[in-house]
Amino acid sequence: MSPTSVRRGGFLALTPLLVFLVSYLSVSLLAGDFYKMPISVAFVAASVYAVALMRGMPFAERIGRFSSGASDPNVMLMIWIFVLAGAFAESARSMGAVDATVALTMHLLPGSLLPAGLFLAACFVSLSVGTSVGTVVALVPVAAGLAEQTGLGEAWLTAIVVGGAFFGDNLSFISDTTIAATRTQECNLRDKFRVNVRIVAPAALLTLGIYLVTGSAAAVPAQPDRIEWIRVVPYLLVLVTALAGMNVMKVLLLGIAASGAIGLATGSFGLMAWCGGMGRGITGMGELIIITLMAGGLLEMIRLNGGIDYIIDRMTRRISGRRGAEGTIAGLVCLANLCTANNTIAILTVGPIARKIADRFGVDRRRSASLLDTFSCFTQGLLPYGAQLLMAAGLTGLSPLGIMRYLYYPVILGGAALLAVLLRYPRKF
Repeated sequence: MSPTSVRRGGFLALTPLLVFLVSYLSVSLLAGDFYKMPISVAFVAASVYAVALMRGMPFAERIGRFSSGASDPNVMLMIWIFVLAGAFAESARSMGAVDATVALTMHLLPGSLLPAGLFLAACFVSLSVGTSVGTVVALVPVAAGLAEQTGLGEAWLTAIVVGGAFFGDNLSFISDTTIAATRTQECNLRDKFRVNVRIVAPAALLTLGIYLVTGSAAAVPAQPDRIEWIRVVPYLLVLVTALAGMNVMKVLLLGIAASGAIGLATGSFGLMAWCGGMGRGITGMGELIIITLMAGGLLEMIRLNGGIDYIIDRMTRRISGRRGAEGTIAGLVCLANLCTANNTIAILTVGPIARKIADRFGVDRRRSASLLDTFSCFTQGLLPYGAQLLMAAGLTGLSPLGIMRYLYYPVILGGAALLAVLLRYPRKF
């Protein structure tokens, strides 16, 4: 079997995902605490099972295939981002950037508007930078600081940021999911946006309304007497450069340098203390990095066993009419996303098939591109092993499932997208 060949798999090829979900969810539910079962242990169980499932080749070759998936360029790029994010988060915290940014936010917004304001900020940033992970890196530390100062739930405020991050990931013109969806469907970015925004806007407004209502009961914190503007600079620098379109790794390196320079200049820490802080931040991302590596290997084994091909084959057998075609496109990208834990890769995987389905059953390509992007973002928001939730969990020390309990926007987005398919909305497209 060549390094790139894929077996003709069946449902059995997908069972490693079931092993992961059952081992993680069942233990957590039985214990009544989502913090009891480490997600890394669940991935170890699923990975061992996936390697054992790959028969007909030497054990060493199976490990090699697993390792090739773990060392995929996309996986390694994500790990580098995690490393730099950990170093930046701890540098900024040690320098006082988090406390200063929280004080500024509390000065600008009363407590009752903090949740809604945080959601709008996450939507704006993600729409501007086109990356949900970058938005999570920039705003989750601020959300955690606000939770500490106001007494609001840390998991709740973190989930607000993650939800808003998916808004821009779905709509932004520079988002990799938008680019992948429009390229595979061979349609214009602006045309896809016109369809997409009609589906997404009601979901975002409903979510904003929920935060306005639930935030009204929040206690208004005391206004800070003094704001140390110089300590806010690293976060402002990260946001401005990200909005300008700079690569996320360059943004994080710039943030680390700014945090270190200001911290040294203000006496917040010495050179060795700064280096030690960056080391702690990187070490704190250790479990997240391990999970990412194992997820990459596990999903490669599923692909090699024919799991993704099996999904595509099964779901394209019985299609009738436009509504059925749209439902199939949605289901395909959801299942592919479940198997890849990456919405861009999921779109690229099923995009060509979705285009053929759209052409055969008369589905507007602008609409198929919108469905691919929207349903992939919906699925990505519900994966405890997705990069966004793992990053948020790594920055806060929370459980991914603990954050998911408050993640309203992806669920509402999925409901809005499903209604758009059932009601054929917007009819213009």
